[in-house]
Amino acid sequence: MGRITKIRRLAILLFVAPMMAQGQEDGVRLRIAPALEESGLMQFLRPRFSLKTGVQVQVVPEGGNVVLDDQASGEARPVLARGDVVYYVSVGEGKGAERFADWLLSDVGQRAIGQFRPQAGQSFTGAAGLAKAVAEVMPEGDIARGETLSYQNCGRCHVIGERNRMKGIGSTPSFALMRGFPDWQQRFGGFYTLIPHPSFSQIVDVTDPFDPSRPPVINPLELTLKELDDILAFVATIKPADLGAPLQTQ
Repeated sequence: MGRITKIRRLAILLFVAPMMAQGQEDGVRLRIAPALEESGLMQFLRPRFSLKTGVQVQVVPEGGNVVLDDQASGEARPVLARGDVVYYVSVGEGKGAERFADWLLSDVGQRAIGQFRPQAGQSFTGAAGLAKAVAEVMPEGDIARGETLSYQNCGRCHVIGERNRMKGIGSTPSFALMRGFPDWQQRFGGFYTLIPHPSFSQIVDVTDPFDPSRPPVINPLELTLKELDDILAFVATIKPADLGAPLQTQ
């Protein structure tokens, strides 16, 4: 009996070990935009996906076989949105990675995204039906007012145009340069989530108040969503900077 038991245990081990190795290989290593991580969205979605599939999702700071951020590059697919910012999912190797992306884009995943209610800021909406062309729709707003607001609020760091071309901080990109980015609307529309802006920027009824123990070190920037729309409308009129052809190396 003892020998038979050992044989059975060995047979079970030989059967289960490959399955365990496959499960590890099929796991999801997820790299997400800081704004998404801070919102708590992934803590809400991960257990729902794992409960349905048995596939574990680990958030990693670098690398990863699934990337969820606001960069619409390559074969990235729009998966969710928050205000004017659209987030895209890019998938690397692994069945688990594909499975997670497909779940996010499915009706179930899209409903789960819509059900999440963050403690602060706007809620998320599913964006699986969005085409990348949506990002190119010109924003509506008061262009003249947007120009004034841009110089008043953004001109202390960024070069906006001729009026302050010698007054921006050298390490910050100009509006004309950023206007040339494919995702310029997402960058401008969600600037307040991009470092270093959260430390001194407030969008009325969207962002949390500043932590009293960590007040802004510079004069705070405060805008309404309407004013942000005005800035976007103005930026849409800026001619993108011509950076010339890529450098050729021998």
